[in-house]
Amino acid sequence: MNEIRPDSSGEGGKGPVANPHIYSREPFDPRAIEEMTPEQEKVFLASQRKLMWWKFKRHKIAVVCGLFLLFIYISIAIAEFLAPYSLETRNTRFIYAPPQSVHLFHEGQFIGPFVYGYKSKLDLETLKRNYTEDTSKPQPIRFFCRGDSYMFWGLFESDFHLFCPPERSELFLLGTDRLGRDVFSRMIYGARISMTIGLIGIFISFVLGITIGGLAGYYGGWVDLVVQRIIEVMQSLPTIPLWLALAAIMPVTWSPILVYFGITVILGLLEWTSLARAVRSKLLSLREEDYVLAARLMGAKPSRIIGLHLIPGFMSHLIASATITIPTMILGETALSFLGLGLRSPVVSWGVLLNEAQNINVVALYPWLMWPVVPVILVILAFNFFGDGLRDAADPYA
Repeated sequence: MNEIRPDSSGEGGKGPVANPHIYSREPFDPRAIEEMTPEQEKVFLASQRKLMWWKFKRHKIAVVCGLFLLFIYISIAIAEFLAPYSLETRNTRFIYAPPQSVHLFHEGQFIGPFVYGYKSKLDLETLKRNYTEDTSKPQPIRFFCRGDSYMFWGLFESDFHLFCPPERSELFLLGTDRLGRDVFSRMIYGARISMTIGLIGIFISFVLGITIGGLAGYYGGWVDLVVQRIIEVMQSLPTIPLWLALAAIMPVTWSPILVYFGITVILGLLEWTSLARAVRSKLLSLREEDYVLAARLMGAKPSRIIGLHLIPGFMSHLIASATITIPTMILGETALSFLGLGLRSPVVSWGVLLNEAQNINVVALYPWLMWPVVPVILVILAFNFFGDGLRDAADPYA
């Protein structure tokens, strides 16, 4: 270690020696600058992934929404187990039956979760079925029981359910429709289509948006000019009529599976423009950075520069775009199916279920048919709050 001791008098080295300056050739240790608390040292030594996770946990609403979405996606994997009825089960004696209330106590005695059975009577003047509860005898709900048979993911047959209707009775938590089908069970099955259509659509949208927007931003010039004109033309078209026109050209002879993938491709092809424009603007500003020039001089291909050096620089914006685009696609499928131009029976989605409630008279008489709109609203709100938390966590140093 060498010492340099300049004098403080400024008179050619005469006078008292003060303010010694010491330098060392040892590796720099930032912790030696000052004593850090254990909490400060933990943050200082944490990886970026840990910092992102800690910042995301502080966003309480985003955590709750993330758990809610995780629960929804887990439930669609085991929809047959969760639903008390199979998709094709009809209860012809209980057409347009109202929702049943779940009770715990009967005449002051705790019994556990149970429902009261229905007595129906046909009104000969209005031809409407009137239902009244038979409160004389409680009907306990069965759990982890045998019920309607189903093919689990088309692999094997089973009849095991989380909960089932009482013995020799019925269970309609959210009522039934015009064919006597349980609305609650059909909502669980409908989540499988409505939630996955957004994931497949966002994959198509991201591939197109990042590829086309990345090329426009990286190369510029006539490539950027052509891409911008295409985006402007597509964004000038009204969304709903464009959806209707593209959905109407699908042949009526297509199977429900082909219609499902057709709707998914349509939604993916229409939602890439805003993402492409955002990617293009970011790449225009980042392509002049020194590290991009260094990668170019080292012989890196444009695809490698865009994918490994430029795209990660604004990952927070991509995450926010994804969480906004997914609910937009869910809404698009719901709107098309509600108008009768999207998915059709026997495919079940939330939009197909809402198609039953097009008639205002039906809504006035049987309001429980509007229940499928509740998960649509909750999922859209959850995606937006979850996206806010992810966007903030993706930039932990902000």
